Amino acid sequence: MTIAELCLPLMVILIIASIGPGKADGGKTYDNANPRDPNFYTPGLRARSLGAHQNGFEAFPFFATAVIVAEMHQAAQGTVNALAVAFLICRVVYVFLYIGNRPSLRSTVWGLGMVCNMALFFAPWWAGH
Repeated sequence: MTIAELCLPLMVILIIASIGPGKADGGKTYDNANPRDPNFYTPGLRARSLGAHQNGFEAFPFFATAVIVAEMHQAAQGTVNALAVAFLICRVVYVFLYIGNRPSLRSTVWGLGMVCNMALFFAPWWAGH
């Protein structure tokens, strides 16, 4: 298994973990019997935590596709691994910035992550595969 492939379940863990601060913020008001209650995720930390969580689900399919395409077409494994790790690091920083209410910097980091993802997807093409 490659480093890039190991980044896939790490991304899933990050997506799941990103909702944690919002749930923790709610303390005893969080109702596990109704975890998607929109009233729980009011503006503030809870809403930002939910936003980071949902954006992770939006970002994951393209990331997984990019890793699979790059490896399927035998792009240089070192490049694939480096781009996958860079994307994952961008996502970790993105979650912290989202939860920490830093929207401008968050958008910049999101863009860097997208650049990593696009480079990952097109890595086979650049390598001539």
